[in-house]
Amino acid sequence: MLSRRVVVTGIGAITPIGNNVQDYWNALSSGVSGAAPITQFDASKFKTQFACEVKNFDVTNFIDRKEARRMDRFTQFAMVVCDEAVKHSQLNLETVNKDRVGVIWGSGIGGLKTFLDEVTAFAKGDGTPRFSPFFIPMMIADIAAGLISIKYGFRGPNFAVVSACATSTNAIADAFYYIKMGKADMMVTGGSEACVNEAAVGGFNSMKALSERNDDPSTASRPFDLNRDGFVLGEGAGALVLEELEHALARGATIYGEIGGAGASADAYHMTAPHPEGLGATNVMRYALEEAGLKPEDIDYINVHGTSTPLGDPQEVKAIQNVFGEHAFKMNISSTKSMTGHLLGGAGAIEAIACLLAINKGIIPPTINHFTDDPAFDPKLNLTFNNAQHREVKAALSNTFGFGGHNASVIIKKYE
Repeated sequence: MLSRRVVVTGIGAITPIGNNVQDYWNALSSGVSGAAPITQFDASKFKTQFACEVKNFDVTNFIDRKEARRMDRFTQFAMVVCDEAVKHSQLNLETVNKDRVGVIWGSGIGGLKTFLDEVTAFAKGDGTPRFSPFFIPMMIADIAAGLISIKYGFRGPNFAVVSACATSTNAIADAFYYIKMGKADMMVTGGSEACVNEAAVGGFNSMKALSERNDDPSTASRPFDLNRDGFVLGEGAGALVLEELEHALARGATIYGEIGGAGASADAYHMTAPHPEGLGATNVMRYALEEAGLKPEDIDYINVHGTSTPLGDPQEVKAIQNVFGEHAFKMNISSTKSMTGHLLGGAGAIEAIACLLAINKGIIPPTINHFTDDPAFDPKLNLTFNNAQHREVKAALSNTFGFGGHNASVIIKKYE
């Protein structure tokens, strides 16, 4: 059973630069920034007053208004992208064995807006507890996985993953393993986040984690640039339908790529700072390569964690050079967070989709907003600055790292 191959047969995305996969890719390959002044609350008193918000999103175009009111925004995003991914997979819901289809979904924080609203209302009241009966189910991070399974009747493995910004990469890896081990034939997986609110912006500001480039939000996320000053908060979701190869072939599914392998590691170093030698990042990429049965020179593209922070970017590049040696100068490396911002628990899913599309389109999305070279980075590295580049991509690696020292990588290959 451990030899079972796992392929991707459906994808869905809702991002700050596009509310479906096609629009997301068009913006991604064109180098469009999703950053703009915050519209979801009055941010005028905050150190950071901008974010990468999902735009022109009306949930009632997808979900009944009454039902949508019982979901936090992160769950709404999850339901919408899974609908796109399941439709994209052309799965026949009448004939598939739903006992063999599962859902593993991730959110780094879950229903933070719901929590904020309910507790704020209580604090402003007279002390009488008037909480919504939907407060707890709307807030908990696992509710998205549960509601996805309820909608489609998928009765296979079902749970949530939480590992901060590595969350949805871990979710994809777990879904991959369940299929590979024979415990499911198909899995819907990915992650969603919706934290553009006072609590998240205020909390990240107090950590000095966010960019404060309020005068020019569209250029604020600038990974690897000398003058980077923090990440830009994003929101949205990405979904992938993973399927055992023979199951996909038997139903005539279109195969968009293959999951080659995954890795997970810990820095075991600091609550929020990366390991200074990139040790955890080095290990996780090596684990993914080993499981995929690939050599470093087999990787054509790395979609890096690349958050645009002073510490994180150099440590990740150090780890890449540790793992790939001279081949690091022959690969394309890019950070699509320069366009989408950082989707926290949803980042890994939309970045895995970026890798999948790079393989299918033969285009490397750029790292935009590069203005000033940082001497910390070897100029021979191809960080794909400012413009997309064309090249054949047979294998791509996606990195995500989270607070707590969580590291996760996934390798996606061209299906052959």
